[in-house]
Amino acid sequence: MKTTRTYVMRERAERAERTRERVLTATVALGYSRPLAQLTLQAVADRAGVSVQTVLRQFGTRDELIAAAIEHEQGQVRDDRVADPDDLAASLRSLLVEYERLGDGMIRILGQEEWEPAAAAITGPGRALHRSWVMRAFAPAIAAAADAAAATDLLVAATDLYVWKLFRRDRGLGRDATAARIRALVDAVLASLPSGPGAPEASGPSPS
Repeated sequence: MKTTRTYVMRERAERAERTRERVLTATVALGYSRPLAQLTLQAVADRAGVSVQTVLRQFGTRDELIAAAIEHEQGQVRDDRVADPDDLAASLRSLLVEYERLGDGMIRILGQEEWEPAAAAITGPGRALHRSWVMRAFAPAIAAAADAAAATDLLVAATDLYVWKLFRRDRGLGRDATAARIRALVDAVLASLPSGPGAPEASGPSPS
């Protein structure tokens, strides 16, 4: 009897976790595809295939749902982004795969941050996440630079989402051409960084 009860409880917990994941996935997808003001509990529930009451039972309030979705998505982005200082090509490739998947939605959210608190709660940590990625992916070059903060700033700018948008959307270039231009910007920044006194010489990017 105890074994049966344990199994039932475990099954309920797993079902609740699957529902939670579905609701979070629905929230993230809607957040990328429409103004955040339209991110209602009913819209989330409809997309996730559950009731509004289920959403409330899982997360409490709309604000708590959005906060959980932000944390969930940022964790996913951190896991997906390669930041390998020994393989610049792989690091940039993973960044551009992310931009292809999420870039348009991220641009849409950035356009709302001045008046939409939920957007600002996404974009601030997003910028910090990108800067952290740059610091890990380009660690040797930054460590060797005379001004580490300036080197980081330049590499953040060269790999910024709006640079991808400029080439990919505004210019209408294909993926390969966009990747080549961003790589050229990165290479130019790396080549221009003055080394600090006594710093180990930064190795240039390996051809890809």
